[in-house]
Amino acid sequence: MKTLNNLLIVTLIFLALGSCEVQEGRNLNGADTTSISEDVSRGELGDAIAGILSDMRDRIETQVDATSVLGREYWRIQSSDPRWTGDLLTGLLDDNTFYTTAPYSARYATVKDINLVLEGLVNSTADFTEAEKAAARGLVNTLKAHELLMVLNAQYQNGIRIEVSDPDNLGSFVSYSEALSSLSSILSDASSDLLNAGASFPFPIPSGFEDFNTPSTFDEFNKALAARIAVYQGNYTEALALLSESFLDLGGDLNSGAYFTFSLTGADLSNQLFFAQNSTIANARIAHPTFITDAEAGDTRLNKAPLRDAPLTADGLTGENDVFIYQSNVDPVGIIRNEELILLYAEANHINDPTEAVNAINIIRNAAGLPNYSGGTAPADLVNEILQQRRYSLFAEGGHRWIDVRRFDRLGDLPLDRPGDGTAEQFPIPQNENQ
Repeated sequence: MKTLNNLLIVTLIFLALGSCEVQEGRNLNGADTTSISEDVSRGELGDAIAGILSDMRDRIETQVDATSVLGREYWRIQSSDPRWTGDLLTGLLDDNTFYTTAPYSARYATVKDINLVLEGLVNSTADFTEAEKAAARGLVNTLKAHELLMVLNAQYQNGIRIEVSDPDNLGSFVSYSEALSSLSSILSDASSDLLNAGASFPFPIPSGFEDFNTPSTFDEFNKALAARIAVYQGNYTEALALLSESFLDLGGDLNSGAYFTFSLTGADLSNQLFFAQNSTIANARIAHPTFITDAEAGDTRLNKAPLRDAPLTADGLTGENDVFIYQSNVDPVGIIRNEELILLYAEANHINDPTEAVNAINIIRNAAGLPNYSGGTAPADLVNEILQQRRYSLFAEGGHRWIDVRRFDRLGDLPLDRPGDGTAEQFPIPQNENQ
């Protein structure tokens, strides 16, 4: 895959002041933020959207690591920072440290980028057609919903700010359920724009979105994100309708989907979720032993956690298997894949059409080298099986296990490895936020 252009619009941080303030930086490779917001040109629009897509990758590794550790998918070992095996395994989370503040700030920084583009489209004197403006709005609002969902997945019942377009007058926090509804509405409005956007985008689309490089196909990505939210809401009827308009393909490649891409050129980013096998105590990701022991015999997804040459021991934890999802530091990272959509489809069917749910489950099981599902078909039985398949199919991809056990009120099922360890259902609101 080609790499994303590292065209950053802004570098934003949340300052530890009396209220949460957004400080604007400068565009490193193009027009400044004032030029973008006051009268975005064609060239600036392309650069700005490339910058948004680049910024979306910032601190992804921190959020994936932190949520995966909370979900006992793996242990993050770093000899220079005991918080990975301290705070995150005891469940006593700090509201003013990197695993809380860095992903939070990075995601809202991208939202700020997006809001600048939306403002610029309103003010632009360039010769954009209405269809071209709709294409840009549809794309960036879809990405905005993704970024805010990332924040919400971490903050959960704390809720989040949805309205942050005016840094001097930030919107209030809304509840988890209200936030999900708001994100659904953002995606619905974005979908309407995409469907009124004509045949092409007025700017390049990076290779990680090569299957979604027209407004109509990008709408399939939009619908996939909306289906994820509908499942989180327990709105299974709506989820099925959205999945029918997404890129779900029951007979297709499980890895088809949208991806972040990376490179080692220029100022671009490498994939920080890659560690070589047999990494040392200085920096390692070690699969939780139960990922191995809880697996069915013959499950080929265990190849995501190959056996180390020797066990690694740190802070009272000993593991024998590395996390090895990515083979190099330029491998792409999935945003949402067909494999997840099939599992969302299974869940959306598990109450009203258990036969269809089992059919979808069997697609996933068979792809992993497992025989057809032979268990019960009552809703509780199917939930158990779906969560098991999600655990192995989405291992180490984005904290899915933590999110899943939380939404089914099963946090207490997570293993505790040492005396004094515990779980957490959400990250604290960053200390510098003033509600």
